[in-house]
Amino acid sequence: MKVYAIIPARYGSTRFKGKPLAMIAGRPMIQHVYERAKTVENVDRVVVATDDERIKAVVEGFEGEAIMTRADHASGTDRLAEAAEILAADPGDIVVNIQGDQPVFHPQLISQVIQPLKDDPTLPMTTPAVPLTDLSEAQNPNIVKVVFDRSHQALYFSRAPIPWPRDGGQSDYFRHIGVYGYRAEFLSRFVTLPQGRLENLERLEQLRALEHGYPIKVIITDLISPDVDVPSDIALVEEFLKCE
Repeated sequence: MKVYAIIPARYGSTRFKGKPLAMIAGRPMIQHVYERAKTVENVDRVVVATDDERIKAVVEGFEGEAIMTRADHASGTDRLAEAAEILAADPGDIVVNIQGDQPVFHPQLISQVIQPLKDDPTLPMTTPAVPLTDLSEAQNPNIVKVVFDRSHQALYFSRAPIPWPRDGGQSDYFRHIGVYGYRAEFLSRFVTLPQGRLENLERLEQLRALEHGYPIKVIITDLISPDVDVPSDIALVEEFLKCE
């Protein structure tokens, strides 16, 4: 069983064109992500999957591995699945999607996502979540929440604050972190599944798995770090790097 860490990197981001090549503390963002991914234990291969020759050239310039994928993918998961196919991942292999806009992610977080897939060969998919203590964050539709059962299998993901305490009082909320581990066989199947009603309503791709009856194991963690969504986020990440 091999473990692939694949970093989808698209040049034409709507809010931040050329984001993977944005400079952070003197290095392009994609280099920060790649070099952190290389430090994750038990990962056999780290690859950037891109649709742009400029990104590929930069990755190869710092001696990283990059492959070209189609430019017409609707999501990073579709790009991930194509990359896994190009890399000839075996059905039982593990493929981890590391977001290209998370330049200061904790390598241990990826290990936490991988371990349940190594422990249970029947598990198709994993993803992490972190407890939320700020009610305003729970109410923020840009922060995705998740609820799960006693076995930590996901029940639902939503942009709304879930669960909702009908009679008032305090509820426990968990913020979903957009990192996924897949069994390679399931990943190739997932991207062929039709989008479901809930996925289209919430605009959350992971709901497709639940709607089609596939379990998602939720790993509770405290390892959270800032993302880069817009250019102004770079300053926050650089401050984070100073404190490491």
